[in-house]
Amino acid sequence: MNFNFDEEIQFLKKNVRDFVQTEVEEVAMEIEKEDKIPERIIEMSKEMGLFGLSIPEEYGGLGIGMVGKCALYEEIGATHNGYTTLIGAHTGIGTVGIVELGNEEQKKKYLPDLASGKKIGAFALTEPSAGSNASNLKTTAVRKGDKYFLNGTKHYITNATEADVFTVMAVTDSSKGAKGITSFIVEKDFPGFKVGAIEPKMGLKGSQSAEIIMEDCEVPIENVLGEEGQGYVNALKILANGRAGLAARNLGSSQKLLDLSTNYALERQQFGVSIIDHQAVGHMLSEMAVEIEALRSFTYRVAWMVDEGKKVIKEAAMLKLYGSEVYNRVADKAVQVHGGIGYISDFPIERFFRDARIARIYEGTSEIQKNIISGQLKKEYS
Repeated sequence: MNFNFDEEIQFLKKNVRDFVQTEVEEVAMEIEKEDKIPERIIEMSKEMGLFGLSIPEEYGGLGIGMVGKCALYEEIGATHNGYTTLIGAHTGIGTVGIVELGNEEQKKKYLPDLASGKKIGAFALTEPSAGSNASNLKTTAVRKGDKYFLNGTKHYITNATEADVFTVMAVTDSSKGAKGITSFIVEKDFPGFKVGAIEPKMGLKGSQSAEIIMEDCEVPIENVLGEEGQGYVNALKILANGRAGLAARNLGSSQKLLDLSTNYALERQQFGVSIIDHQAVGHMLSEMAVEIEALRSFTYRVAWMVDEGKKVIKEAAMLKLYGSEVYNRVADKAVQVHGGIGYISDFPIERFFRDARIARIYEGTSEIQKNIISGQLKKEYS
């Protein structure tokens, strides 16, 4: 395993770091207050190619592998998590299904606009009755002639208000359980499709989550993604391969919190010395640093496995579990190191603390990751 980045990735990594520090950080508080990412930030992100990170070059993207993508996600994760989520959800679960499972016609039709950011992608699996139990879908798809008609409601859909193209899971054969689920590429302008209520959240301001409602939504048969009945398997693949990217975003946020906390501990004086010289504070910073370094190594190992085409079901679940838990522990310690100022909303620590909490829930809860890991261990040892 060689995690040295080539010149192209090093160049992109520096550009993204500069952009995050000079542009996105400047409007972080504005995003928090307005619950909206400024349009100029989105346009600059498009110009940098950030919406096409993992889309192949022949379709207008940058064609970066998972290791390179994680290197950039680590930089993007160091800023406002609402912005991070907009980019991450689009370049991850919002488009990877079409990249990996789409046929040539689907790729030519959708990927160029998704790569440029002209269109935004989203992933629609979760329903009121199907969260952790993703196979318990109620959304149905019935074929009539050359179309499928979808009926049902999805909720907590990231990028729902911004997205133009949705990867939607629906039941095509209720008698087959999980094997009766099919993936569809659904456009927001298809008849019978609408975006419902925006769901207010504790954190991730600027990243809108909402319901999507399908009432006899007309989807052409050529928009079936992959094979009929393979939707549940497709969903698991999309989620599994995206977990390295999510961990990299958690890594970037955790590193940012360590940087802020260490600098604060050097500057803040109590009892005549910098608080970093107080053992209790020094130990917290040490624990943060150790966990972050372990997460960094684990992230790039799993990313390398993805690029090598290796099976990563267990490792991706382990990484998603560990990355989200590390981010939460680091955020908690960062608040403690900062004391009262860490609890004030005018400063970024409080924002990261709120944003970290969703990491243990979305794209598979910590408990579901443990189920996946134990299930894989059972197979290995049986």
